[in-house]
Amino acid sequence: MTDKLKVLFLCTGNSCRSQMGEGWTRALKGDRIEVYSAGIETHGLNPHAARVMAEAGVDISGHRSKHVSEVLDVDFDYVITVCGHAHEHCPVFPGQTTVIHRGFDDPPQLAKDAKTEEEALAHYRRVRDEIREFVETLPESLPPKDQVTFSL
Repeated sequence: MTDKLKVLFLCTGNSCRSQMGEGWTRALKGDRIEVYSAGIETHGLNPHAARVMAEAGVDISGHRSKHVSEVLDVDFDYVITVCGHAHEHCPVFPGQTTVIHRGFDDPPQLAKDAKTEEEALAHYRRVRDEIREFVETLPESLPPKDQVTFSL
């Protein structure tokens, strides 16, 4: 039996932000949090996300994009939506799951008009670092589990 909190990072395609959240949580809080990531859809792992995480010493290259239906049987303590679309379309989770929203900018969207790869990667690095800062506050910053929806 585990005393770890079960946390799901949920985004639209499980390609970038939720993968970063899973990677950071596994690396920084793996002793206290059992972490998962999934998407409302599956878009495949974003190679730029894997690259900037590797730069920071976290290997997510072996992750795969998962649909939320693949993890609906997990009894999550918290589901953290990291984009507005996922928050608006978040499925209902059984049990005492608390859903919170902590939105982060979408690096692929920000990088689409970048003139160089380095300019594009700067967007990924900024969001990567913002997600790390958020994960560093876990689990203390999570709301009480009796709340249904909460935005950080």
